[in-house]
Amino acid sequence: MPKTETTPGTEAAAPRARLRWWTELPLIMLVYACYSAGRLLVRGDTSDAVDHGLAILRVEKFLHINAEHPLNRLFTREAWLGIPADFWYASLHYLVTPAILVWLFRSRAVHYRAARTWLMTSTFMGLIGFTLLPTCPPRLLSAGQGFVDTMAQYSSYGWWGGAASAPKGLGHMTNQYAAMPSLHVGWALWCGVMLWRHGRTRTARVAAVVYPLLTTLVVMGTANHYLLDAVAGAAVMAAGLFLTPYVLRLVDSVKERLPFVAGSSRVAGSSIVSAGCQTSAGERIPRQRESRFSDGAEPGASSADAGEGAAAAAR
Repeated sequence: MPKTETTPGTEAAAPRARLRWWTELPLIMLVYACYSAGRLLVRGDTSDAVDHGLAILRVEKFLHINAEHPLNRLFTREAWLGIPADFWYASLHYLVTPAILVWLFRSRAVHYRAARTWLMTSTFMGLIGFTLLPTCPPRLLSAGQGFVDTMAQYSSYGWWGGAASAPKGLGHMTNQYAAMPSLHVGWALWCGVMLWRHGRTRTARVAAVVYPLLTTLVVMGTANHYLLDAVAGAAVMAAGLFLTPYVLRLVDSVKERLPFVAGSSRVAGSSIVSAGCQTSAGERIPRQRESRFSDGAEPGASSADAGEGAAAAAR
């Protein structure tokens, strides 16, 4: 059979340049710093925050979905549930979310960029929610509403004080009225989706379901969020997922308009052609460019090569 030649220009496009940890880490730290600073600066009016919290509670009671009341009573009464729940609320979102990001970066690099963009987009949308709707969490409502702050009740067991998950003495450095939406639930849902889609073991699938569900129970049982906060957190993640392709296209478009970024991308993705040899991206040893000539040999080829070529053509 004659050998099939590759028509110039039909080779598969070179893959996008691999992301590097020394550019990703500062980017993620910058985004989280902006989120934390914005969450701190946008405190809102206390009276408005309390009014919003009471309004959410009234809606839940009207719909008979105020599940945070029985959960909070259970966590308050049973220390063996309340203490682990406080540790869960105060620490796991700082540990699990970065761990999933690192795992994706190292083991699922093809999916990392879209997953990271989804998480960041949803996080900024959550910050908009904190700005437009400052909300008093259940634990800060008046005692007549029937909630107990388990973080304060069990503060002797952990590093937090009476200001949510903030370390003792640093409560003034956090915005305690950023309850709507619950990004604890949103980030846990993101982690669950990543584990479900990209995990290859039964354990990963179980964790994908259990982690967001338990996080939802924890944020309500510790009186840090309402059920509707959790629903809003899931809605924010859904909106972020919808917007992610558009954000990626926008970022790519901006990069193409920046000459130093676009130039480096073209150099990284193009073939290296020199002295009749063509090297594809990532190829170490050049391959000789294949061409057909009437005599079956390339210019400069020996007569023996020409003869072999002729014999091959005859076959």
